[in-house]
Amino acid sequence: MQALTLNRSDVEVLERQTCFQGFYRLDRVTLRHALFEGGMGAPINRELFVRHDAVCVLPYDPLNDSVVLVEQFRIGALDKSAQPWLVELVAGLIDKDEVPEEVARREAVEEADLTLGDLWPITRYYPSPGGSDERVHLYLGRCDSRGAGGVHGLADEGEDIRVQVWPLADALAAVRDGRIDNAASIIALQWLALNRDEVRARWA
Repeated sequence: MQALTLNRSDVEVLERQTCFQGFYRLDRVTLRHALFEGGMGAPINRELFVRHDAVCVLPYDPLNDSVVLVEQFRIGALDKSAQPWLVELVAGLIDKDEVPEEVARREAVEEADLTLGDLWPITRYYPSPGGSDERVHLYLGRCDSRGAGGVHGLADEGEDIRVQVWPLADALAAVRDGRIDNAASIIALQWLALNRDEVRARWA
């Protein structure tokens, strides 16, 4: 028996209400969808966190085999971490008429005072599709890490971002022991570990 393939046309939205509208939006959606065994399911209610799509980029120096990472306070980690300052990738939201590559380059300058060369697309993924429509565009960015560092960010956006250069081996060790514990950074660093030889052959 061939497995049933379901798609967007198998979902019927019955009602959609906006419960909150700020920088982000929260919708309450009533819908029903097709079932794997056939027929339509009963109506269900879901809250949906509506966000701009995000761009994350891991700046990589292929000559020194090092990465540039940023550290900043994150409200999402406040209640569940003794240290809510997270080590992360350069990142930003697509909130203007921009393509993801433009956001990657703009955020690298704003957050790390870093000019990126080639951009290597890694993947696109949904970080929390059970309740949010955000999609992340993930890149590797070629850079020269010499002189990178300091504190950067836009003061009018409340940014206080510390920039550090990490040997790739040290960043991977931080993933293994849990010091780096956010999805985009883990995915990008593990991807680089798997594809490092190919990247260095092309970029070095």
